[in-house]
Formats: sequence, C-alpha cells, structure tokens
Amino acid sequence: MNIVSRRKALGAIGAIALGAAFPFTTAAESARMQSWPLKTARRTGIHDVAPASDSGVWFTAQASGHLGYFDPATGTTELIVLGRNSSPHGVIQGPDRAAWITDGGQQAIVRVGWPDRAIRVFALPQGTPYANLNTCAFDGDGDLWFTGQSGVVGKLSMKDGKISVWDAPRGRGPYGICGTPNGDVWWCSLAGSFIATVDRRTGQSTVVEPPTKNQGARRVWSDSHGRIWVSEWVSGNLSMYDPSSKKWRTYKVPGDSAQTYAVYVDDRDQVWVSEWTGNAVHRFDPASEKFQRFAFPRADTNIRQILGRPGEVWLPESGTEYITVIRAA
Repeated sequence: MNIVSRRKALGAIGAIALGAAFPFTTAAESARMQSWPLKTARRTGIHDVAPASDSGVWFTAQASGHLGYFDPATGTTELIVLGRNSSPHGVIQGPDRAAWITDGGQQAIVRVGWPDRAIRVFALPQGTPYANLNTCAFDGDGDLWFTGQSGVVGKLSMKDGKISVWDAPRGRGPYGICGTPNGDVWWCSLAGSFIATVDRRTGQSTVVEPPTKNQGARRVWSDSHGRIWVSEWVSGNLSMYDPSSKKWRTYKVPGDSAQTYAVYVDDRDQVWVSEWTGNAVHRFDPASEKFQRFAFPRADTNIRQILGRPGEVWLPESGTEYITVIRAA
C-alpha cells in the first residue's frame, strides 16, 4: 500500500468514547455498511482515512490539527497532536507500519510511529513557497512522493531524510497521487485536468492528457495491473488509463450532475468512487462494467478519501463527522 519527525508524541489526547454504531445492510450484494459518529470534544474536520497497521483506522483531523485513531472494536477515538499550526490533509500507512501525513499547516511531512506514537516532522526546504500539501505515496524504492496544490511535486528520501521539491507542469493543481505494483508514481492535477507520471531519478513529470477536456482529475489509484483509475470531479466521470497500451476508457458515474471526488481500487480490483451530488459511494466492476450504489442515511456526507484493507472499505464523512466502513461480500 501507498504510505516520516520529532519528539515523543506531544500528548495524545486520551481516548474519547464514541456513540453507538449505526449499522445497516445495503441492497448491494449484502455488503454491510456500519457508521460511528466521532463524538470528540471539538470538530475534527475528518479528511482522509487509512487503515492502521493494527486493527484500527487513522484519519487526518484537518480542522483540529491531529492524527485521529479510531478503534472499531471499542468504538473509541484518540487524537494525537501533530504540532503547532498543524492542518493535515493526507494519510497513508508506510512500509514501516507508521502513519505518514501531508501537513499543509506545518509545511511538512509528518511521521507518526506505531504503536509508540513518536512524532517526527520533515519540513520542506527553507524558502519553499507555501505548497498547500495534499497527498502522498511510496514508490518502489521506498521513498515518499507528495503533491502540493500550489504547483509542486516532491520527494522525501528515506536514506537521508532529505526533501526535494520540483515545480509541477502547468503550475497550480497537483492533488491525488498513487504508487503502482511495479513501483512507479502517478499523480493528477485538479486545476490542470491531467494525470502525470514521475521520473523517480530526475523528479520531472510527464503529462498524459485524458480524453475529456477540463474534467478536473482529482484522485488517482492503481489496480493490480498498473492501470490508473481517475476520479473526475468536474465531468463526473470515472476513467482509466492503461500505460502499457496508452489507451483510455471512460465511464459515466450514475446520477445527475455527478461530482466524483475519491477513487480507490480494492484487493479484488473493484473500483470505488465517492460521488457528492448523489451523496453515495459506487463500486464499479471492470469485468461487467456495472456500477453498484451505496447510499448513506445522512445527508451531505462529503467523502473525501477512500482506503481499505481486504474485505473492508473505509470512508471519512467530512460533512457529518462520522466514520464508515463497508464490509464487502
């Protein structure tokens, strides 16, 4: 999976009890959706989510400046202080089983060791303009690549802890990023409406144009074949680029005026997309080219990220302060 520092945890805010879970069963293949409200003392601004290296789930609390940890077995959450002015956006699990975070407020990559919760902050080079750090992914060499919406792509070298930053093609817009099974890195530009692959040696990116113009490519994810799936925010499409054949396929996500935000490919190569207008998550089967819709019992869930582990797809409800799992059949 795609996924470094500072002193001992600045003080994990103790476990906060959550309310009871609210499970219900959807009609789609008896997949079961279960949700919990994050009854924290303050609004977290839950943004991205990632399964932790134990049975829990991490999330970025963008509004409060924490790494959140949710334990589905006990229904409790813990908030871990990341540092002054923290405003975390993305989180993934690294090869070292730690949480790796893009922190726009601190202009840094933050590593939270697990389970010791030791924090280390890797600041962007001095003099780097505000990057508006977004998301990150590991490459096949074990280095961490990241995007900044202000117009940068960067790398944190695991060998020496050095961060390098490059100007992105066409400036503002770098958003989602992912690694592929063969270790390559792809990212997309929301403002630029394209996807790109990185030369891991030089840091330079090569743009690949989607067939739909001005589509607003927001997130990308690789399947087990290295094909790149793209959620197109403006067009409402789900698209796929195959680097081996250099061909595209485009699929219209069901619903009127669809806005597709997040995309994630699970361990069975099923593709999941969050759709804001219809307040739903869709599962797409590439073999049958059919969508299945999973609706929410709450309005305005605003799912900003999707990640999972085998049999589980985790969703952060940024609009409602809930966290949800779909246990797929």
